[in-house]
Amino acid sequence: MNKMVAVASEAAVVVGFPPGGDEDLLERMRLDDVEAYRTLVERHIDHAYAVAMRILRNSADAEDVTQDAFVKTWINRHRWDAGRAKFSTWLYRVIVNRCIDLQRLPKNEWLEDVEEPAADVADAVTTIHRRRIHDRLEDALQRLPTQQRIAIVLSYYEEMSNIEVADVMGTTVSAIESLLKRGRKRLRDLLRRSENDIRVGFGDL
Repeated sequence: MNKMVAVASEAAVVVGFPPGGDEDLLERMRLDDVEAYRTLVERHIDHAYAVAMRILRNSADAEDVTQDAFVKTWINRHRWDAGRAKFSTWLYRVIVNRCIDLQRLPKNEWLEDVEEPAADVADAVTTIHRRRIHDRLEDALQRLPTQQRIAIVLSYYEEMSNIEVADVMGTTVSAIESLLKRGRKRLRDLLRRSENDIRVGFGDL
């Protein structure tokens, strides 16, 4: 087993895959290297969960979606075609599609909230103020149509380019630009009463 893993790693370097990079890990997974799989999961699981959580606003569903995506990664390890697509793009596409499937089902009210990263230095008043702003922004985000919300999450929270977002969502760059434009406008409308607070806390959208 170790010999097979070593051979796979050497082959990955020969074809231009940096050791320890996603492509290298995927090549090793093709030979059933469980450690490579664990490394790949550890590298991407936080971002994958964050995307699912911001789309679904339900921790249990987000965990299920994330787990399903990584299970699918392992199940399809022998089918991975190096150079076809970045693994992160494929992963986000799986996450997004699964989230959309879940949201088509009847749902109760969202029960979970997204935890806001604490400021390095903030007194109690500032912390409460930021929490209120954060909650309003998150609530407004959930009122966007699903496609607009996904585009906003990938573009602003995951800092993807419009090209990358289009690849994940399976559409064109112009369509993404339209989704982002309409999403920003809708957010501004929803946050009109809190516009000054939002600008102070987070800057202009």
